[in-house]
Amino acid sequence: MNSSSSVSALPGKAPHAHSSVWAANLLRTRIAEGELLPGDKLSEQSLAESLGLSRNTLRESFTLLDSELIITRIPNRGVFVASPDADDVREIYAVRRTIEPACLAWGPELDVQQLSQIIDEARAGMAAGDIPRMANANQAFHQELVRSSDSSLVQELMGRVLARMRLVFHAMSDAPDFHSHYVEQNARLVKLLGEGKRAEAAAAMRSYLDKAEAELLEHIDAVSA
Repeated sequence: MNSSSSVSALPGKAPHAHSSVWAANLLRTRIAEGELLPGDKLSEQSLAESLGLSRNTLRESFTLLDSELIITRIPNRGVFVASPDADDVREIYAVRRTIEPACLAWGPELDVQQLSQIIDEARAGMAAGDIPRMANANQAFHQELVRSSDSSLVQELMGRVLARMRLVFHAMSDAPDFHSHYVEQNARLVKLLGEGKRAEAAAAMRSYLDKAEAELLEHIDAVSA
């Protein structure tokens, strides 16, 4: 873990009584957006002060995130953003294969225009060789797909998955082609949706997820070896 990188403060104050849930949501969002990286240390004292929380309340939020495998507690060392392994990748993709094809096939709030705009942003990132921009667009694409479910519970679950996904994708930072070739696969999905071929788009998404999972597992294997 990168223990030299320590996250001590985040903006904002806890707005209501359920502040441990609020803090967990805030930290999860920061991870999903790539602001917190695998191995970053979360300073309990500084975070509690900056968020206006008691340390006990912050520990409750850490417990929530720990249960989601987004952070790791190491005795006598502290709390760190997790570094996912092969088992995490398999779990993430099992959830994604259940949710995302269903949203493509049946999501009642599917916004093809919004998805097209995200593809434009991803292509701009690819043209500029900007990997973080491509990664951000990829996250936004999948978040928008799940938003189409019109279900707050499904979106909440996907928020947890996106946070873990971001940590997995960080492991691919030394493989820029990983993000670039999924830009056009996302574009293909949008093309199918624009033609009203939702079942075909759902099938393509299942194949897409199988391929992405295999590529990630192969990379993790190679790094471990």
